[in-house]
Parts: sequence; structure tokens; C-alpha cells
Amino acid sequence: MDTIKENIKKILDELPDGVELVAAAKARTPEQVNQAVEAGIKIIGENYVQEAEKAFNFLGKKARWHFIGHLQRNKVKKAIRIFDMIETVDSMKLAKEIETRAEREDLVMPVLIEVNSGREEQKFGVFPQDVEEFARKIAEFDHLKLQGLMTMGPMVGDPENARPYFVETRKVFEKLKKLSIPSAEMKYLSMGMTNSYKIAVEEGANIVRIGTKIFGPR
Repeated sequence: MDTIKENIKKILDELPDGVELVAAAKARTPEQVNQAVEAGIKIIGENYVQEAEKAFNFLGKKARWHFIGHLQRNKVKKAIRIFDMIETVDSMKLAKEIETRAEREDLVMPVLIEVNSGREEQKFGVFPQDVEEFARKIAEFDHLKLQGLMTMGPMVGDPENARPYFVETRKVFEKLKKLSIPSAEMKYLSMGMTNSYKIAVEEGANIVRIGTKIFGPR
């Protein structure tokens, strides 16, 4: 327990002002997630709705909840009741489903567009060159609030090799900001995980998603 607390303190101490820390809680127990919140974590990131549901039932609104995995459309109904933000909107079909469900619940869901910065065919996300068109379409929905971009980037051994993907995503982010798309607010750039978050911050990330460095190996 002390280790989680110490890990979080160390990370929070080194993150610059204005950078938000998401505790990536994939495969962690609700008890571990609660320890993280008690140690100062304000945002919990979950990859799976089912896991999130267990942790949410345990913690409730002691923290904010971000969805950071691939969201299946059949899970959207539950997701919008748990999460304060969906970071991984990666297709128009998913965006439409969130819009439909959010309208029924009479809420507006903050979202980020997931950018496939490595242009990997087998991965989810919108290719960088298609993000502007996608953003304009999403901004037209009444029950989605576009607030920025997120990227995973390809899995690389050396964190430095992730830099070009962060740079590219930031360029798209800055471009969208300048366009001032009506009802879109380009506020958040979510990039970087345990092995790459320092480089992500150097390249403009203001949300980092860290799991192993908080909780230890899975």
C-alpha cells in the first residue's frame, strides 16, 4: 500500500503544472484503485467497462473516470453512466452510438479523438490526415463535447522512438486549435504511458496515463 502512495507522490512531484495524471487501472483490484485515489489520484483510467463497473461500485465518484481502451458499441450504454470522459472515440459508428445513448440519458459526454499516429492498419484510431474531417463531424453532435486528442502510438522499446508520434499528434492538435471548430474545445492532449510519459510531456501532453509505475507490474 505504501508503495502505491510513494509511487504516486513521486510522479505527481515531477509532473509539470497543468499536466493531469490518469491512473491506468487495467487488471487492478478495486482496493488497489481506492489506494491510488486515497494517495492523491483524481482520475481513474479504465480499459474495460466490466472492470470499471466493479471499481465504480466500490469507489463511486471519489474520482473522475476516463475510458482509455477500445470501446465496443454494445458497452456504450453502461459506459456513459460511469465515465466522465471517453478518450478513445475512434469511429463515426462509435460517436453516433455515444450520441444516441447520451441523448437518452440527457447528458453531454466529453470525448477525445483517438489518433492512430503510427498509421497502423491493425490498430484503432483515426489516421492523422483524417482527424480534421472527423473532428468537424463530431462537433456537430449535440451530446458529445469534443475536448481534444489522445494517442497510444506504436509499442516501442526505446521511449525516444515514441517521440515522432507524439510530435505528429501535437501538430494535428495545434492545427485543430487554430481552426476554432464551433462547439469543439481543443483543451486536452492525452499521450504517454509508464515508459514514455516524460517524452510525451516534453512534446505537449497535458494528460498522461500511467499504470505500471503506480501499481507495479501486472
